[in-house]
Amino acid sequence: MARVLVVEDDVEINQLISIYLGKEGIMSEQAFDGRQAMVCIESSSYDLVILDLMLPMIDGFEVLRRLREHSTIPVLILTAKGEETDKIIGLGCGADDYVTKPFSVFELMARVKAHLRRNEYYKPSLEHEQMSLLYIGDITLDREQCLVTKKGHHLSLTAKEYQLLELFMTHPRKVFTKENLYLNIWNDQIVEGDNTVMVHISRLRGKIEDVPEQPSIIKTVRGIGYKLGEL
Repeated sequence: MARVLVVEDDVEINQLISIYLGKEGIMSEQAFDGRQAMVCIESSSYDLVILDLMLPMIDGFEVLRRLREHSTIPVLILTAKGEETDKIIGLGCGADDYVTKPFSVFELMARVKAHLRRNEYYKPSLEHEQMSLLYIGDITLDREQCLVTKKGHHLSLTAKEYQLLELFMTHPRKVFTKENLYLNIWNDQIVEGDNTVMVHISRLRGKIEDVPEQPSIIKTVRGIGYKLGEL
């Protein structure tokens, strides 16, 4: 079942759109401001986003800009009638389509279904993209290019640092002991008293954490080992 995120601060409009999506057999989730929308986008995957431009907290243009930093999912923007500039800017920021308010809910549903059909046609390539890109907070790891970026800026990691980060990001809920990490990355039994893992974790934190002394991306599980944080 297709999943659509409806981002609209007008509760009645948001609910109306969600009701009609349900009638079409389309699952929907609701967000009522830009900040809530970003939380949804960062924690879930969608096949389409319906995005109002005039939002509290974070406006629709900024939501669209941030979304386009890491995703190609279709975005259909809602604009006020006659705001030609908003349409142009929205499309220029990466929106795929627009509907002006007040709008016909039937026209909106027709456009939604058209984008979902198109998205379904290209789904294999989109799934491949999603598998090759991993995210944690503002960190992106591109497995095809072996490239790690933070807020769009390249991070220079050693091979072992990259492998450690990739291991954590592909197993986000797993707690790794030092022995686990040594076997996975160095393919060897850990020597008692060896601090190789600890040193590499410390260096990696120094490159990816905002405050390395208070890590939030790679967390220490006291007495056991390390795990990926939940940002």
